Amino acid sequence: MRDPYTILGVQKSSNEDEIKKAYRRQAKVLHPDRNVSDPKAKDKFAELNSAYEILGDAKKRKQFDSGEIDAEGKPRFQGFPGGGPGGQGFAGGRAAGGGPFGGNFDASDIFADFFRGGMGGADARTARRRPPAPGADLKVMASISLSDAIKGTTTRVLLPGGRALDVSVPAGVTDGKVIRLKRQGQASAEGGVPGDALITIRVTQDSRFIVDGKNLRTRVAVPLEDAVLGGTVRVPTLDGVVELSIPPYSSSGMTLRLKGKGLPATDSAGDLFATLELTIPKEPDLELEMLMKRWRDRKPR
Repeated sequence: MRDPYTILGVQKSSNEDEIKKAYRRQAKVLHPDRNVSDPKAKDKFAELNSAYEILGDAKKRKQFDSGEIDAEGKPRFQGFPGGGPGGQGFAGGRAAGGGPFGGNFDASDIFADFFRGGMGGADARTARRRPPAPGADLKVMASISLSDAIKGTTTRVLLPGGRALDVSVPAGVTDGKVIRLKRQGQASAEGGVPGDALITIRVTQDSRFIVDGKNLRTRVAVPLEDAVLGGTVRVPTLDGVVELSIPPYSSSGMTLRLKGKGLPATDSAGDLFATLELTIPKEPDLELEMLMKRWRDRKPR
């Protein structure tokens, strides 16, 4: 790999903040999502991350500057003390009697330690290298009608940044339900997987009904004559308007049940409860007034 200072475009005298700013600046430029037409975009971005992994870590940067590790973070082999011409090196695989290891020493032990990671543990460091961080989740809210919540629908939401997304809402969704869309969130600045999009469903109020668990409640106006004599009234339901029979002498506030006309459910549908509200004529009615007076006069004082 190339020199990490060259990759990040900084000097060896640059401080920690300058290195971090240089990395962030280049990460935005080299990110694969911005260079989909460049087949080498991922390699360039990986090289940038590797360079920052060394220069962004004070210990690794010091090791690189002193020559202890190379541009990939691997230890450089420095040779053995006393080796080479003029030194007290190895003879027939054993150190000379006055050598730095003393006595009889098998050089194969040193190489065994080296390949087991005893000379710096490069394999262990590579295994501990953290994966690139994923992108952040994006949270938005989607409002749908009660009818759409019951039957299911597809709604469009606008994510932060201006990206539009069509969300499939399942039938029977309830208010406050969160729908998670995998990898539809923010892109990762480090080349990791994108975050998720979290869509919170809000079911708007329906002026016709009040939701009570899986039941629905509504109020219907009943003319005075139908309340006294009995009759029928039209009641709204989720499936349309139905005729409801009113028994004679029904009073205001009486509640009648329409079985199975509430919200759908996996076990059984809820019911619709219709509360009666008596109405009187808006225009004066002489006959009605005379009747009411006779009724009032009949009451014991």
